[in-house]
Amino acid sequence: MRHVKSGVRGFWRVKNFAFLLAFMTFSWSFANANGHEAEHDSTQNEVAGHENQNHHADAHEEEGFTAANMSSTILHHISDAHEWHFFSVGGTHFSLPLPVIVYSEQYGLDMFLSSSFDHHTHIYKNYKEEHGHIVLLNEDGSEMMRDGNPVHPTDLSVTKNVASMLLAFIILLLIFTSVAKGYRKRPGQAPKGIQSFMEPLILFVRDEIAKPNLGHNYARFTPYLLTLFFFIWVNNMLGLLPGAANVTGNIAVTMMLALLSLIITNVNGNKSYWMHILWPPGIPTPVKFILIPVEIISIFTKPFALMIRLFANITAGHIIIMSILSLIFLFSENGMNMGAGFGVSFASVPFAIFLYTLELLVAAIQAFIFTMLTALFIGQAMPAEHH
Repeated sequence: MRHVKSGVRGFWRVKNFAFLLAFMTFSWSFANANGHEAEHDSTQNEVAGHENQNHHADAHEEEGFTAANMSSTILHHISDAHEWHFFSVGGTHFSLPLPVIVYSEQYGLDMFLSSSFDHHTHIYKNYKEEHGHIVLLNEDGSEMMRDGNPVHPTDLSVTKNVASMLLAFIILLLIFTSVAKGYRKRPGQAPKGIQSFMEPLILFVRDEIAKPNLGHNYARFTPYLLTLFFFIWVNNMLGLLPGAANVTGNIAVTMMLALLSLIITNVNGNKSYWMHILWPPGIPTPVKFILIPVEIISIFTKPFALMIRLFANITAGHIIIMSILSLIFLFSENGMNMGAGFGVSFASVPFAIFLYTLELLVAAIQAFIFTMLTALFIGQAMPAEHH
């Protein structure tokens, strides 16, 4: 019980670090939003180009869901956005407008809500929103170009992913505040309420992740491992809610988490760790010149694997579920062939429910794997000196 209280207090002490973690992650999300959308934009432009030859400006909404725009529609739903769209009923869209914060040399700092963009033209003032990113416009309304490419402002907006991470941060803050208060009010007593749910998880991170991999150093890193585990797990679970954001399916978010693990691992590396990398003992000198580059590369490949594993598993799960459900709309031809759509639903809906249930397990497993490997890498950087 004493160790559990210590773990909770340790987690509470790193609340400021958790906020810094979230803030740095948000910044990376902004910086990488355009690159993350590149493939999506290319597909959308091809579809838009085809539509412009045959339809008016609003034809895309009237065309419906087809095999041609299936991939772009799915990618659109799992990508970041400047508004939080929950669902639509007919032509009515239920969305939460989010703050748009942009800076450019031409127009300076500007702040407004995403609802300010015109529904049809997606233009507000000298800004145009195109598939998740903002481009600058000239005074005459044309796109501002530089070296043949659209000019983008520095985008510091509170996007859907940012808002979801803030929500996760608030949830964690409320949960662990409640747990900490419970231990203070009932010292030495059996846990009650949310305490009884959280205590086994805290003990699991300490006993199954921190202690086996970090040895006598476990208490020093347990607060960080707790922060990491619950940050990933809660965001994974929130991402499974209808209309939710795909936070851990954003490569920028997993990149920032992996970068933190890289920094913490190598900052805490002792003499033995660095000697094995820079001048491996007991190895013939000619062989060392082969092993040293390999060891240096391994410093970066390990966090790179962390980044890709979390991103790929979460994104793949969302894409597969949406693809299975999309078969209903494809076979029904958007309501033109109701019998075919109804028949396919007997197979696609149960299978989608099964995959969704499996994703609940994957959400916890991926949080465990990321935290476990991070603890393992830190432990490997702090071997006993006599080794």
